[in-house]
Amino acid sequence: MRGPPAGRLPDWPERLAALITAVEHRPFDAARWNCGRFAMAAVVACTGQRPAWQHRPTLPAMADTAGFSRVPVPFARAGDVVLATDPDRLGVVLDAGRAAFVGPAGLLRLPITACAIAWRVG
Repeated sequence: MRGPPAGRLPDWPERLAALITAVEHRPFDAARWNCGRFAMAAVVACTGQRPAWQHRPTLPAMADTAGFSRVPVPFARAGDVVLATDPDRLGVVLDAGRAAFVGPAGLLRLPITACAIAWRVG
């Protein structure tokens, strides 16, 4: 049995910004750099810990197993993980209005209104 997810580190904004800068132009790669790996890297940047997760048939169900609470999308804050649909993909909230997602040539930014689910990180 694992405990609750870790809280955020004191320097999480700087750590998240460094991650975004480092992967800004990193293209999607199904095995090496995909939405799940990006979301996990953001969680590690914010909390310093890698949460355990379990394989499930859908991306939202799999993300739920990491132990973070769902929050209404309008209340998602920077560093929280979000899910955009059509196709389903995980991303990370950048600020009150935008989230970043892995795209074919690097990170894509979408309005937070494109997201269907949000998970509070830390």
